[in-house]
Amino acid sequence: MFKTVLFPLNRSQETRQAGAVAIDLIQKYHAQLYVLSVDDPDASDSDRDSSQELIKEIEAYFAEVGIVVKTKIAQGKTAFVICDFADEINADLIVMGSRGMSLTEEHPDGSSVSQKVINLSPCPVLVVP
Repeated sequence: MFKTVLFPLNRSQETRQAGAVAIDLIQKYHAQLYVLSVDDPDASDSDRDSSQELIKEIEAYFAEVGIVVKTKIAQGKTAFVICDFADEINADLIVMGSRGMSLTEEHPDGSSVSQKVINLSPCPVLVVP
């Protein structure tokens, strides 16, 4: 059913919870896992270094359970980059966490990254709270 799964990540607790769900799906369907970290185009060098460290951490996390991942660090508007990359790799599913911030000051219009991905995605999106 799912051959290619995209797992966009950040340092939130919700990403860790979504990672556990991704592991179950990858193992059940023997799918290929792609991990994507998106940097703001104006990110500093230390932010870019942080993304590379995060990628290394997530590779080790999945390696512990025998899952080899393909990784990418990209720049741009997060939701658009996620959806473009999902389209590029022909993803069957996007698994991502949600910080539940769509009604906070950070997202006064009610549109969080996960909500934007749901609206723009070329494939189903599993949002893990």
